[in-house]
Amino acid sequence: MSDWLPADFRHPGRVDLPGTHLHLRPISPDDTEIDMVAVMGSQERLFAIFGPAWGWPPPDMTAEQDRADLQRHAEEMERHESFNYAVLDEGETQIVGCVYVDPPEKAGADAEVSWWVADPWVGTAEESALDAFVPRWLEQDWPLSSPRLVGRDITWQEWLHLPDL
Repeated sequence: MSDWLPADFRHPGRVDLPGTHLHLRPISPDDTEIDMVAVMGSQERLFAIFGPAWGWPPPDMTAEQDRADLQRHAEEMERHESFNYAVLDEGETQIVGCVYVDPPEKAGADAEVSWWVADPWVGTAEESALDAFVPRWLEQDWPLSSPRLVGRDITWQEWLHLPDL
């Protein structure tokens, strides 16, 4: 287990997104098919956000590469190294977006948190509900004192220029 969180911490499982028919749960390699639709259908916008920091998602990402990435995320969650939650519809037929809770790479925070929604969900009440929910969820359910909301409290460009740990 990673040491950035207390040893007895148990990460949340399924969490309902208040005011919507959506929920969050740990992402799995079994989500590859619906993840590919969400990610590659929003690839250009997502790369504009995450590309400079993560190089993700590449324009030619294959299902096999996505499955390997989702497997890595699942394994990291088991070891409490980082957390990737899919935002899903009620029947889990589509990924609406994702929320990442990661250990800090840059000075000044005890976690770095970011999230996105797929293009069809941009500007919707569901996106607003997610934006309102994530900070409250971190405060209520996570043992964090100073999470950095990258892309919200600080731009990705500003984050890239912070000193590394």
